[in-house]
Amino acid sequence: MKMPTDAIHEEILNSGAIPFARFMELSLYCPETGYYETNKDNVGRGGDFITSVSTGSLFGELLAFQFAEWLEAEVRSQRSEVRIVEAGAHDGKLARDILNWLKNFRADLFTGIEYWIIEPSPTRQQWQQETLKPFQNVRWFTGLEELKLKTQNSKLAGIFFSNELLDAFPVRRFGWDKKNKAWFEWGVAQDGKTFSWAKISPTDLPSAICHLPSALLEVLPDGYVVEDSPAAENWWRAAAGILSHGKLLAIDYGYTAEEQFSPTRIKGTLRAYHRHRVSDNLLANAGEQDLTAHVNFSAIQKTGEAVGLKTENFCPQPQFLTRILSSAVKEKSFASMDAKQIRQFQTLTHPEHLGRAFRVLVQSR
Repeated sequence: MKMPTDAIHEEILNSGAIPFARFMELSLYCPETGYYETNKDNVGRGGDFITSVSTGSLFGELLAFQFAEWLEAEVRSQRSEVRIVEAGAHDGKLARDILNWLKNFRADLFTGIEYWIIEPSPTRQQWQQETLKPFQNVRWFTGLEELKLKTQNSKLAGIFFSNELLDAFPVRRFGWDKKNKAWFEWGVAQDGKTFSWAKISPTDLPSAICHLPSALLEVLPDGYVVEDSPAAENWWRAAAGILSHGKLLAIDYGYTAEEQFSPTRIKGTLRAYHRHRVSDNLLANAGEQDLTAHVNFSAIQKTGEAVGLKTENFCPQPQFLTRILSSAVKEKSFASMDAKQIRQFQTLTHPEHLGRAFRVLVQSR
């Protein structure tokens, strides 16, 4: 029987210490043993963490209302073939909530669109197909390359979105050596059956730390950690290249470039989650705990703008959802919210719950 750590041990044995980004990739996505491959029920009260989706259907219904507003404008502008594309759909529950609302309250729009899901994992595709059995207008793609082949003649018009996807891309970890006034990269080695941290020489440094003012470097404490996610930026750039007209949207927890350096963030933002407990022990229980890092939204925003996207909105999740609800109060499904919906909205927006760190970035072409 394969263990979650087998592939990591083997790679370190063959290559020596590996960059943390590779450790994170194998821990989360290794076929058959990765955390996201084997843990269908890791979300919700009985899992390792809660998400906006796991609070109930209201999150998806509010998104559906906003998507309908955007898509109907696309249809009116003669772009009749519009799509909703979700990347990183986990078990399909968010797609189900969005499609159910559209079916019940925007039937004409619902019958005229397809819902596309980008999912490289055959295992997760099966979970999603089971959840979305009632819907005949859902299609799956294994990645952006397959989607690009599908849309190369007509490109994609519509909405391309992700919810808590960018935070799960592997990140590189860099540490500050105050004595030598130099950055190093954190790698992972093995000590018997356990993993340990190892300092490795970086092949390159991200621009975010290459040009820091000397005054800031002087006050950075020894070992200060900064994360960088070129994988997330590359993914955003590729997704933007597929979108011919419409919105590219990310909902995730993160920070701006101005917030990256903070006395409260000496060890960076990477955290492990297991059974609703947060841990700094990132190397323990590989394949059995979630690993996530805050998204550098400034880097993502610049990446989109560099390839021609226009930033329409960047705001906290509470502000984004409150605006939607304010516009939707005349809609039957939101006109008289019951106690259950009110509790869900409070959880989504209250700073002590999901409203504290989540941000929303909307870019358009």
